[in-house]
Amino acid sequence: MNVDPIPTQSNFNVVEDEEGVRIQHEFSTFLKEFKEEDGEIKYIPLIRELVNPERNTLSVDFRDLTTYSSPMAQAIELQYYRLSTYLTRALQLVCADSCNDESEAARISRKELYISLTHFSFITPMRELSAEKIGTLLTIKGQVVRTHPVAPELCRGTFVCEDCGVTIRNVEQQFRYTQPSQCTSSQCVNRTRFRLDIHESTFDDFQKVRIQECQEELPRGSVPRNFEVIVRGEECERVQPGDSCTITGMLIVVPDCAQLNVPGLRAEQNNRSRGKEGEGLRGLKALGVRDMNFKLAFLASCLFSADSSFGEIDTRQYVGHEDLWDKLSDVDRMNIKKLSEDRDITRNLVRSLFPHIYGNDEVKLGIMLQLFGGVAKRGTGTTLRGDINVCIVGDPSTSKSQFLKTIESFWPRTVYTSGKASSAAGLTAAVVKDEESFDFVIEAGALMLADNSVCCIDEFDKMDVKDQVAIHEAMEQQTISITKAGVKATLNARASILAAANPIGGRYDTSRSLRQNIQLSAPIMSRFDLFFVLVDECNPTVDYAIAEQIIKNHRVIETRDVHKTPYTTDQVRKYIEFARTLCPLISSEAGKELVRQYKTLRLRDCSGTLSSYRITVRQLESLVRLSEALARVHCERVVNVDHVKRASELLGKSLIRVEHAAVDLDEESFMDTDGNQNDADQAEPNVDAEHMKINFGEYQRITTVLVNHLRAEEDQEEDEENFGMPVSKLVEWYLEANEANIDTVEEMQRMKLVCERVIKRLMVEDNILVRVNPETEEEPLIVVHPNYAPS
Repeated sequence: MNVDPIPTQSNFNVVEDEEGVRIQHEFSTFLKEFKEEDGEIKYIPLIRELVNPERNTLSVDFRDLTTYSSPMAQAIELQYYRLSTYLTRALQLVCADSCNDESEAARISRKELYISLTHFSFITPMRELSAEKIGTLLTIKGQVVRTHPVAPELCRGTFVCEDCGVTIRNVEQQFRYTQPSQCTSSQCVNRTRFRLDIHESTFDDFQKVRIQECQEELPRGSVPRNFEVIVRGEECERVQPGDSCTITGMLIVVPDCAQLNVPGLRAEQNNRSRGKEGEGLRGLKALGVRDMNFKLAFLASCLFSADSSFGEIDTRQYVGHEDLWDKLSDVDRMNIKKLSEDRDITRNLVRSLFPHIYGNDEVKLGIMLQLFGGVAKRGTGTTLRGDINVCIVGDPSTSKSQFLKTIESFWPRTVYTSGKASSAAGLTAAVVKDEESFDFVIEAGALMLADNSVCCIDEFDKMDVKDQVAIHEAMEQQTISITKAGVKATLNARASILAAANPIGGRYDTSRSLRQNIQLSAPIMSRFDLFFVLVDECNPTVDYAIAEQIIKNHRVIETRDVHKTPYTTDQVRKYIEFARTLCPLISSEAGKELVRQYKTLRLRDCSGTLSSYRITVRQLESLVRLSEALARVHCERVVNVDHVKRASELLGKSLIRVEHAAVDLDEESFMDTDGNQNDADQAEPNVDAEHMKINFGEYQRITTVLVNHLRAEEDQEEDEENFGMPVSKLVEWYLEANEANIDTVEEMQRMKLVCERVIKRLMVEDNILVRVNPETEEEPLIVVHPNYAPS
């Protein structure tokens, strides 16, 4: 029986890839000869830096490749997996040639080098990543939902045969531990018994990142898809969970380790594969199902966060504004300087941020200050947060959710969620079991994903009490503490919270306090810096303006036009990112003003029931944060008294009770200017004293009815001599208009007296109605003040 000889390395004919060798020589020439516009060679100085032990990646602009040789760039784009080895080999040779001595060249030869291709602009949607795109150069975009820890990866292994002791070098690894197929010695038949020599092998950093499909790419009715990205070398730790990132690389096929590690499956695989070489595709089962042990993954060549408005400059790396200012381009510097010198910068920024929302200027200002934020202080044992928390409470259809959606689309890393549909673990962090290692790991929640950004929580009042308690620590200490399943950790949650809540019953009751209108506990209310209440009132002027704005928004979307704003969205985002690097200091005068304003708030809280909740030192810290945010708006390095006063005014509007006290219609309020009592009051002595007070809503309704009737009469009046309407005639018209609501004589007398006293109050105190005839005449003629505009 003849036995074929065992094939050895000498029996194989090495076939060179002519296309790969050609691209290798052309790429080497490109690295040596490509020059910038000023005539300087671009990549040789960068290649010399790869000698340093901490450097192993060269960034190559794909636009330079296209400029130098369009056929070479097109070949790399279409056959990137096939040519990547030759590109790396070309870099290795050029780097070795640029070394100064033999020791550096020897160190480079043992080093694993990588090429990072940047500015490959065409972005492929994640749903189009199919088998036909395997091996081509692609760019995808997604949101990072999870990052694995960085681990060492065996790149090129050196193995020692345990039978004959022969050393086998440079065994390339195929995304898992790969031993030589057989010993290279012609006298040895070993195929399985090899020992790894870790001192002669090459290791490098390796990280897995899981990204999720962006919301704008998500088809209707579909669930976002996840994809696993493999990152190597210096690209590790470039992004964090929550970042929107752009990744350039190629689609590859890797072993499905999660499926191979399923308990019970490994023994079945071993039993079926005895006497067979390799693993992977198996025969048909009873239902025709194939056993696939491979899956698609994305091997990253270049990875960077797309959250920064300054391109690849990550503003989170710069603590001071001077370092960031040196990195900016001349155009960005000019725009930032232009905005900082604007005298009406606050109003213009608000108009640019919310061009499609009418009114509510104080709410817009508070949310804008939330984006700028205060200065976080981390001293000796004490940490004071700088993020500002804002809560919007109001009736339905008052554009609460529009504020949240605007911030989500404008500011990077912003996470939008609903209170009822989110659990405590979903908002903070969850402990889950890893699908590959079966260890317990931490899955980031909404507050962790929104680190250094804003977390928008809609329907905040509908959250369960246990879920509200879970975010207490995150709102004040800016941390999340977890002790579950043997995992004990304290995580950062440096996020501002923008919450929207509906009042109890769906309508805000102005006769009750803020705490009585919403289902929030006192501890969580004290953690909000600003409260804004939006009440849906029936006002013809405001309703007309809102309706006009809504129709304008519809027309802008239909015609694909944009709202005219003082600044563009890109200018505002860059200005805010730069201003957040400023750390304004509190001057001594501003410190005294802060103390004085806090004492005023405390005295107001102790003297009555004017405040919506108890004033504590947290409101003093809120004053400090708001003052620092206002200083950042103007790009000033010092917080002055004007900033403190403006912050106190804004805070006071949220602290004072929103409801209006009952309108007092007693006799003291309706004395004539000469001290005489109104005769109409003496005509009805039998009316009870309680009828002399009405709630503010009723007072506002009567005022609106009377003003609208007087203005309608003024428009119809043609004779200027008979200008004005007698008070008795106006009262008579009011009674006739409400005749259906009068059943008894007492009700008529009460309604008449209330109407007369409301008219008197509008003339004497509110100055809404004006008398036009001389005071000597007994019957006053009244008109609406020409400057009066309904609020």
